Formats: sequence, structure tokens, C-alpha cells
Amino acid sequence: MMGVTSDAPSKVRRGTFRRVLVFARPHRAKLVFFLLLTVISSVLAVTTPLLAGRVVDAIVRGSAPSVVVWLALVIALVAVVDAGLGVVERWQSTRIGEGLIYDLRRAVFGHVQKMPVAFFTRTRTGALVSRLNNDVIGAQRAFTSTLSGFVTNIIQLVLSLGVMFTLSWQVTALALVLLPAFVLPAKRMGRRMADMQREASALNASMVTQSTERFSAPGATLVKLFGRPEREESEFSDKAAKVRDIGIRTAMATRWFMTGLTLVSALAQALVYGLGGYLALTGHLAAGTVVSLALLLTRLYAPLTALANARVDVMTALVSFERVFEVLDLKPMIQERSGARAVPSGPVSVEFDDVRFAYPSADKVSLASLESVATLDTRGGEEVLHGISFKAEAGQLVAVVGSSGAGKSTLASLVPRLYDVDSGSVRLSGVDVRDLTFESLRSTVGVVTQDGHLFHDTIRANLEYAAPGASDDELWDSLRRARLLELVASLPDQLDTVVGERGYRLSGGERQRLTIARLLLARPRVVILDEATAHLDSESEAAVQEALTEALVGRTSLVIAHRLSTIRAADQILVVEHGEIVERGTHGELMAAEGRYADLYNTQFAEPPVVGVSPTPRFSERAEVGHRY
Repeated sequence: MMGVTSDAPSKVRRGTFRRVLVFARPHRAKLVFFLLLTVISSVLAVTTPLLAGRVVDAIVRGSAPSVVVWLALVIALVAVVDAGLGVVERWQSTRIGEGLIYDLRRAVFGHVQKMPVAFFTRTRTGALVSRLNNDVIGAQRAFTSTLSGFVTNIIQLVLSLGVMFTLSWQVTALALVLLPAFVLPAKRMGRRMADMQREASALNASMVTQSTERFSAPGATLVKLFGRPEREESEFSDKAAKVRDIGIRTAMATRWFMTGLTLVSALAQALVYGLGGYLALTGHLAAGTVVSLALLLTRLYAPLTALANARVDVMTALVSFERVFEVLDLKPMIQERSGARAVPSGPVSVEFDDVRFAYPSADKVSLASLESVATLDTRGGEEVLHGISFKAEAGQLVAVVGSSGAGKSTLASLVPRLYDVDSGSVRLSGVDVRDLTFESLRSTVGVVTQDGHLFHDTIRANLEYAAPGASDDELWDSLRRARLLELVASLPDQLDTVVGERGYRLSGGERQRLTIARLLLARPRVVILDEATAHLDSESEAAVQEALTEALVGRTSLVIAHRLSTIRAADQILVVEHGEIVERGTHGELMAAEGRYADLYNTQFAEPPVVGVSPTPRFSERAEVGHRY
């Protein structure tokens, strides 16, 4: 397993706070109202010590009882108003914070959806999920708690200092002697907490990645087949233990820091009582003023304590924001051009014109923190397609064959712009795919891959992904044409049957036919089959071939073929080796030429059966599905 690497440098990048303010701009009206509430609440907090001093002075002077009663009622009223403002203030800050979570999550999810396939082939899924959840929530804390406390305490601090200087500058100056004991540890603690937060975030992302991969059906199967649950548990435990240790260190560092600040505050209060009491006894201060100063001191050092802690919270939140911005700053390699047009109406031809392509280097499509590496590989990819040129006329079926790793699937991925060519062009009806709108391209080109991916949802939802709003009649018709109608009709929940993660509750053949049914609903004018029957047994392959025959009728088709028996009727067969077309023609022409295609064909159909191995009996598909469900 790879180790967990640091997600960011030791300091928060410059400009991060400014970007946070830009992100918060849509919430500025709520922020203004929130700040107004905070100012009022802070003024009330300073008012109470002054009123308490008046009460003491009234008692010392022997004022009428009604004066003390009225002062007490005013103190009570201030407390009630302050409590009410606190509730409204919390409601407002929560609205701002939750709104920010929504904005950040939508921005990150939408941005990631625009990334090229190369990004997802390199990135750890768990690391991305961690950015979308843990880091977004960490950033949100800056507005739900840190911002509220920061503004409140700044205002209280300024008001308290002003009032204290008015009452007695000597006592106030003495109280501020210990101020450096607050400021210096706070600065150091902020940096330390930020470093620990980065390390904890990286470890949490690594745990999410391991859980995501091992809890998936294929991941769990692999772990069980190789008998490695103890190793997986040990690796997960090591990461969890490090997170635990960081949590303990963070808690204890914070505790020691806060204990020191509380001690300094208590010492300052002792100084105030000592000097204030002396001045009161010598007739330089009123007794009530000493009480007011002592109470105001709590309004002075309590905000200082909170502000020192707020620095830690702010640094922690900025780290989370930084990790979110890191993803948002990664530009998608494949973007829709300004002025892009739709695919011309009518039948569509597919043409490759001197296409050259190399897979992009890691630094162009990924982030080191999302790959769990220290630095990304900056080396350019080696060219895998070398001057590919051919044309599939509208309605034609062109097959591509060749050895494993020859570049067949790479060639197919360029038509729907999963990748872009480095030179040359791929054209649909004479228009470069880079000049087409994404929406038009997706509605024109349909792809069936060899893994037949399905979402963990119902059959209905997986079909409607290709055609939102499709009627039940249309869904059933697509299943009929894909040779799945009887199977789905026999299930207890029929269209509402959940297929499981990646469709693992279905057999390979059933899964492929469901993806073909989804393709039929989409009604693409160009169909690409990327070894759609490569991993199926003979019985499943026959069923899928029937469904594919239905899917290809009247459409321009590009078929990446593993089994050559399936493409003998192709209008044109291209033989690709080492990224180049070495032969082209019909099945008969290529067999007569006795070249590479003939060698592949004869090798595939000349393989003798394995002696001593009888075929494994197979239950009927319906029996299998009934057992799985």
C-alpha cells in the first residue's frame, strides 16, 4: 500500500482568504444582518458589568431600594434580549454556513463531472469523496461558528477596552501587561494546528479510499479470494490509529493552551482586584467601578481567549477551503468550444484523419494529493496511435481487430471525446468532434463497453438514465429488443428490481443486455461496441449478439471485436497493430490476403479443446436470477 502524503505545503497559500470572501459573496445580505445582530449582542454584553457597578454604588451610597430594583430589572431585560438575539444570531449563522456547504458541494461535484476520464483513472475515489464531505464541512465551520465568535469577540474586546480606560486607565494598563502571553502562543498554536489538520485530512481521505474500494463487490471479492482480510484490517487500523493520535495531540495541545490562557486571565483579574481595591480604599475609585472593571475584565480576556482559539479554528477552516479550491483549480482538459454546433441531422458518418494520440501525463490531469504520491509524474505519454485514417460511411459497420494493447479501445474513446486527439481529427458527418456541443455529441454517439456498468439502483432508473421521462411502454420495448423482457417480467419487482452495485446481482450476459436496452432507449445514430462480448460464455454471447443485431440496425457502427466470428459481415475490417492500421478490407478479402487478419482468425478457431475438462453445467438464467434475488 502507498503511504499517505501531505496534501499541502506547511503554510496556507496566499489569496485563500480572499477567495473565501468571493465564495461568500452571494450570502452578503445575510452576513450584513448577522453582523448587525452581533454588534447589538456585543454592546449588551458590555452593558451588564456597568449596570452591576451601578447596583454596588447604589448599595454603598444607601440609595432607595427602588433604584436597586429598577437596575436589577434592567439587567434582567438585557439578559432576556441578549438570549433572544443569541438564538436569532445562531439561526442566521447556520443559514449562511449550510448555504455555503451547498454552494461548495455543488461547485466541486459539478467541476469533477467535467474532468476527463484520465482524471478518474488516476484519482483515488475516496480522496475525492473526502473533499466533497469532510473538507466542505470543515470549511463550513468558518461561517457557522468561527465567524460568529470572531466578530462578537472583536467588538466586545474593543468596547471593553474603551469602557475600562474611561473608568480607570491605571487599572486597565496593568491588566494589559500580561497581553503578550496571549498573542505569542496563539500565533504558534495556529500553525501547529493547521499542520495537524492537514495530516488528519490526508489520513481520513486514505481511510475513505480503502473503505470505498474494499467495500465494493469486486474489491470485497478480491480480498476474500486472496485471503487478505487480516492485512486489510491491519492497514486500516494503522491509519485509524494515526488519526486517533493526532486527535489526542490536538485535544491536549488545545487544552494546555486554553489552560494557560485561563491562568493568565485569572492573574490579571487578581491584579485588577488588588490595584482597584487599593484605589477604592484610598478614595480614588468608587467600589462599584472596581466591580465593573473586574466584570469587564472577563469581557476583555474571555474574547482574547476565544480569539486565540479562533485563530486555530480559522487556520483549520482555511486548510479545508484550500483543499476544496485545489480541486476547483484543476482545469478540465476537454472543454466545449465557444460557438460549438450540433451534429448535422440525418445519418452520420465517422471519419479518422491522420489521428495521432498519446495519453496525457499525470501533471496535466490529476493532483498529487488525490493520487497519494509526493509529486506527479511530469513525463509526457508515449504516442499510442500513429496516423490512423479511415472512414465509416453512414449506416456502415466498421470492425477493428488486433492484438491486446494495439490501441483499439483508445481509438474508440476518441469518438465521444473521452480524450482529444493530439493531431489530426475525428469527424462526425464532416464536423470535427471538438467543434460539436457536448449535448449533441452525447445524444449522437452511444457506447457499450465490455464491463457493462450499472448503478446501484433499479432496472427502471438505470434505463431512464439514457432517456429521462421514458414511458413504461418504451422501457419494456427496449427490454424486448434487448432480449430481456421475459427475464425482467419474471422478477417479483420487475422494473423496480434493484440490480446491486455495478449490476452484480445480474449475470454478465444479463448486465450487457441491460446496457444494450439502455442504448436502444437513447436512440444514438452512431454506436460503438468496445469488446461488448469479450468476457461472456457462449450462451450469454449468443443472447447478447441477438440484442446487438437489433441495436445496430440502421446505425453507423464501430465495433471493437475480440471474437472474430462476430464481425465477418462487417462492411470494413481494420487490423490495428502497435497503433497503426496494417490491413483493411472485408472478411473475404483479408482471408484471401493471408496476412495478419488471417493469422488471428485461424489461431482463434484452431484452438483445440482442453482435454479432460468437461463444461460446467449451467442453470437457466431465470433460475440464477431467482436465486440472486
